[in-house]
Amino acid sequence: MAATPRTPSVSLASSVPLASSVPLASAVSAPGLRERKKLRTRVEIRRAAYRLFAEQGYEATTVERIAAAAEVSPSTVFRYFPAKEDIVLTDEYDAVLEASLRARPAGEPPLDSLRHVLAEALAALPAAESRELRQRAVLLARVPALRARTAESIPGTARALAAAFAARSGRATGDLAVRVSVTAALGALREAVLYWGERDGEDDLVALADEAMAALATPLATG
Repeated sequence: MAATPRTPSVSLASSVPLASSVPLASAVSAPGLRERKKLRTRVEIRRAAYRLFAEQGYEATTVERIAAAAEVSPSTVFRYFPAKEDIVLTDEYDAVLEASLRARPAGEPPLDSLRHVLAEALAALPAAESRELRQRAVLLARVPALRARTAESIPGTARALAAAFAARSGRATGDLAVRVSVTAALGALREAVLYWGERDGEDDLVALADEAMAALATPLATG
């Protein structure tokens, strides 16, 4: 039996998708030929899925239809994406995120570093990827199964963030303050994306993500 590829982790971009923006992608070494082929297959499956989701809705789109549109077998889809929800929620950029955070100036608070990295990534998105990002957010807001899957599968991104936050703060990855900061950041970004998706992606996501991160450091005023 052929080896199963590593399951992609849930993206910060089910919080805010980092996609493949040039500034971030340059932060890690280029993958080898085999990994590029796997990535190309994943991208083709995702693109086919998004086309079908737009045409016939998420619930009506089966894995078999996605496989046919991507010209692969259903078993291939399941090798790369164990569940249909993962086609929307996962990507391969946790390592890029971690490297980009580590590359920020020394002494910069970890949450500030994350705000800058996300702003750069979102600003650099090509038009086609921006449309896909909007579609992901709208789906996340409208499909309960996607939100449930996010809650089940976030640890991969959390580990990448924890490693970067720990390195920048001089703490251990398991330190309580690091864990709380990571959990709070992911929660804030998830809510920003849900807010954006609930409004059909009409607002400025960069501003919403920045506002969500700023809210972590600003207590709510009492009425």
